[in-house]
Amino acid sequence: MPNKLAVIGDKDSVLAFKAVGVEVFDATTAEQAASQLKKLTAERYAVVFIAESLAEQIPELLAKAKLQAYPAVVPIPTGRQPSGFGMQGIKSDVEKAIGVDILFNKEDKQ
Repeated sequence: MPNKLAVIGDKDSVLAFKAVGVEVFDATTAEQAASQLKKLTAERYAVVFIAESLAEQIPELLAKAKLQAYPAVVPIPTGRQPSGFGMQGIKSDVEKAIGVDILFNKEDKQ
């Protein structure tokens, strides 16, 4: 079972993760983020956090990653203005799993 953690994002946004033992990978473009995510998936990381601003630019790769058991790819807000992309993904996954929006207290209308 994979047990390594990583974070992908610009240095200023992700440097604090290094202090708690998370491996930090610098990326400032969608291409760099995609390349790093592919590499980390092949190296069997358990969880990969990715800056929300980069995750929004590679939705196809994130969708593909969701089909695999590992790594769990989690978009996180950075120092920039959060877009809500990460929270929307979590909300969608929870709704899909249980059929009810427990985060915002609305039932799934499908």
